Amino acid sequence: MKMTDHIVKEFLKEEIPVFKTGDSISVHYRVIEGDKERIQIFEGVVIDRRGTGIDASITVRKISMNIGVERIFPLHSPNIAKIEVMKKGRVRRARLNYMRGRTGKSARIKEDTRTTE
Repeated sequence: MKMTDHIVKEFLKEEIPVFKTGDSISVHYRVIEGDKERIQIFEGVVIDRRGTGIDASITVRKISMNIGVERIFPLHSPNIAKIEVMKKGRVRRARLNYMRGRTGKSARIKEDTRTTE
């Protein structure tokens, strides 16, 4: 192992659930405002997952008041309290950039009902 791998290893989170592109997740993110801290929940569909190790990040998209909102979260950030998988989605792409132009019924993702045993 390289010297940097030993340093990075202590910052990696182990409690990240297994999810992939197309899954609906909710990210509990710590927000610090002044001297107060609160948890803000961002719930949406994972449209992109990139990087490995400490550099891993995800892009989550949701529709809020008929406007598409995307947010990029570093997976191993200390500001992420937890990630919950709400629904498994069945998609055939690694990156769902086509979702940006869709709203309503065409923006739905089929639920994955296959068992993973």
